[in-house]
Amino acid sequence: MQYRIQGNSENVNWQEVCNVLREAGLATHSAELTRKAFENSYRVVFVFNNESLIGVGRAISDGAYQAAIYDIAVLPSYQGKNIGRLVVEEILKGLEDMNIILYASPGKEPFYRKIGFHKMLTGMARFTKERVMRERGFIE
Repeated sequence: MQYRIQGNSENVNWQEVCNVLREAGLATHSAELTRKAFENSYRVVFVFNNESLIGVGRAISDGAYQAAIYDIAVLPSYQGKNIGRLVVEEILKGLEDMNIILYASPGKEPFYRKIGFHKMLTGMARFTKERVMRERGFIE
């Protein structure tokens, strides 16, 4: 199957992005806040099947040597078809020679290991919704 990959935010329907994030089980925000997050990112990737948005992802970076990947999401009906890998690999194309961090949804760590990520031993985080993140298994 041929998918269309878009590496910019032009003509993106932000409500559709919110829907993909929600259906994939990620935190969702308003369409306006989601737009702001993606438009202020260093790299963005949107994957379409025909005109339907099926996958998204983004990275923030200093543009020199550090980056972080966020919001990797694929509609459940397209999961297991290498769309997530495609999203991550497209993001990585713009992050060569950088250290890259991400935090995976609990249970998704094996997916990221296959792409070359390793579990950090000293990672720390501070979340605005600490209780929710603890309940979802992101923090101890």
